[in-house]
Amino acid sequence: MTQRTGFLFCWLIQRLQFPQLLLLDVTCHAIVCCLLQPGRERSDSVFYLSSNKSNHEQGSCEKEVRLASSLDFWTLSSENFIAMLPVDPVKENYVRKVKNCVFSIAFPTPFKSRVRLVAVSKEVLEDILDLDLSVSETDDFIQLVSGEKILFGSVPLAHRYGGHQFGIWADQLGDGRAHLIGIYMNRKGEKWELQLKGSGKTPYSRHGDGRAVLRSSVREFLGSEAVHHLGIPTSRAASLVVSDDEVWRDQFYDGNVVKERAAVVLRVAKSWFRIGSLEILAHYGELDLLRPCTGCSAYSRSSMYSVAFSRCSRTLLDFIIQEHFPSVDVGEPNRYVDFFSVVVSETAQLIALWTSVGFAHGVCNTDNFSLLSITIDYGPFGFMEAYNPDFVPNTSDDERRYKIGNQANVGMFNLNKLLQALNPLLDPRQKQLAALILEGYPDLYYTRFRELFKAKLGLLGERKGDEDLIAFLLHLMEKTAADFTMTFRQLSEITQSQLQELNIPQQFWALQTISKHELFPAWVSQYLLRLKSNMNDSDSERRKRMMTVNPRYVLKNWMAESAVRKAERNDFSEVRLLQQVLQHPFQKHSTAEKAGYASPTPSWAKNLRVSCSS
Repeated sequence: MTQRTGFLFCWLIQRLQFPQLLLLDVTCHAIVCCLLQPGRERSDSVFYLSSNKSNHEQGSCEKEVRLASSLDFWTLSSENFIAMLPVDPVKENYVRKVKNCVFSIAFPTPFKSRVRLVAVSKEVLEDILDLDLSVSETDDFIQLVSGEKILFGSVPLAHRYGGHQFGIWADQLGDGRAHLIGIYMNRKGEKWELQLKGSGKTPYSRHGDGRAVLRSSVREFLGSEAVHHLGIPTSRAASLVVSDDEVWRDQFYDGNVVKERAAVVLRVAKSWFRIGSLEILAHYGELDLLRPCTGCSAYSRSSMYSVAFSRCSRTLLDFIIQEHFPSVDVGEPNRYVDFFSVVVSETAQLIALWTSVGFAHGVCNTDNFSLLSITIDYGPFGFMEAYNPDFVPNTSDDERRYKIGNQANVGMFNLNKLLQALNPLLDPRQKQLAALILEGYPDLYYTRFRELFKAKLGLLGERKGDEDLIAFLLHLMEKTAADFTMTFRQLSEITQSQLQELNIPQQFWALQTISKHELFPAWVSQYLLRLKSNMNDSDSERRKRMMTVNPRYVLKNWMAESAVRKAERNDFSEVRLLQQVLQHPFQKHSTAEKAGYASPTPSWAKNLRVSCSS
């Protein structure tokens, strides 16, 4: 037991009179609560949730799990990282070239001015962090999520990584304005990494000030929550706070520098490791950080805690596999090939999901591509409005490298860079296997793309010509600049008889747009004929099914911009309204309809640009 863990252990006994518990790795508030003995006085700091069934093999307990109403006994831990992975020996926080480590210790920089809570996710607090929503009203919470307060057991870390940006190796990048403040294990046994974004400088800040502005922070908070509720793997946003600290930004890199307010988002993810995490180690030949040294013991998993690594095997890749890839046998000689296969498959799945809802990430660099294939690092992202394969939300992407129609190709490029980082660890046969896996990526992507778009059209089973039917519709949408989201949504709402008669009611404005094309009647005929081949289906069932996969609301750029403009005037009502609406993107919402969120883009927003700087 480390000195830190031992102190925490003694402190818990003194404060709560718990039976002895060895707190390795991370601390779960729910597990701690389960140790309260029957008949003991129950603290006012916890609320009851549903009872959990016992599973003694997994070490869980049979007590009621409760939400914390304060941060008094709620703890984070950095032990898992510090004990298992090399940390920068230089403790001073200044910008520099860092080598032979995975993390640097770096503490957040508190704001100088007052801090206000703009928004908080009740779902993230209660379902992920075991915190009652009332905690967000406390000073302790505001201090934690703004970077002013560090919880006991937490050692804030900045992650070292590199990456290819716009196809070119950018060398050391890293967390330049983010601090990983610890890991939390919740009542479900899930480990979540908590990270503050915009919380100050780190050794990886390069020429930046370590801050994020309110404008980009609002977009990150809303964007990540919107993507989650669309059913797409993503990091989550727990809270958003804004200060009166001033920062200066050139929003469009056009020389026009403006003053903005600094903000911080508390975001959570199962892991923040990305392709660039491995790239930088391979680039500098730090292979001892990538793979275990000769003679290290095999690895195993525990149901609740990771079994400690042999001290000489401080390998990042095996750590990632052990912690986050349960389908990969960490004792298997081909584990790196198996790991790569999973990443290839899940990356294809992720990008197909993006495409199915018209989402363009905007900066698909290898340092922004998660090894867990979740959506991370929300910068100049955007949801496509008028269908256009060349849509790119990032105004600094002059070559349109990251346009929505090229995201799948960029995924292939990024996976190739991952394979290059893995190659020093592979023997000749494994390299061949990995190359074959990568060659299969396009088929994986197009298979998933076809499945998703068939579901969007309500098609059941496999029929020849399905791909042509999808391509035909997208062609018409492109030629008429039809709204991507609402075309599919309104196809979900219109009846077959209305379509057959080409009688498009006025409320189906997106379909009215596409119906102006001379070939629209031909597409409708093909579509209705195909629907007849659906076995044991009805029109009402089709529409019901389609409305569960075609959202009525997505975070369009003009909606985010409207919320940002109000927030900059200290009116956070639209941030909270959008948060509420985007939690249920498939359900019609009267307030959202009144706000025009399912209407054509307003005239004032026709030529909006997404700011590049954040």
